[in-house]
Amino acid sequence: QVHVVESGGGLVQTGGSLRLSCAASGRIDNTYAMGWFRQAPGKERELVGALLWSVDYKYYAESVRGRFTISRGNAKNTMYLQMSSLKSEDTAVYYCAVGPRGIQVDSAGYDYWGQGTQVTVSS
Repeated sequence: QVHVVESGGGLVQTGGSLRLSCAASGRIDNTYAMGWFRQAPGKERELVGALLWSVDYKYYAESVRGRFTISRGNAKNTMYLQMSSLKSEDTAVYYCAVGPRGIQVDSAGYDYWGQGTQVTVSS
């Protein structure tokens, strides 16, 4: 079993920055990827970016490339999502997810999910 916890959401003004944290524990091997997803009201859950922790390989969705940065934490199976130049359309619940199939764009590719953290960008 894998346990996933994310934290760091909150309210920020347009153009501001926020950092989210994710920590996964349990039976995780080098095939596992960690992903950041978000879901806005009335919209489907979408991949923001993902990390293949064992080799520090990162993937970003086009909508956030250049504004969001994923980094690997010092502790194994931890990662951060640094969000900068935030826009109102970034408002969503952000989820950390973990799965054994490498980096997957589809949420079905991840087996374990955190509880989600709200990010609200106000103008």
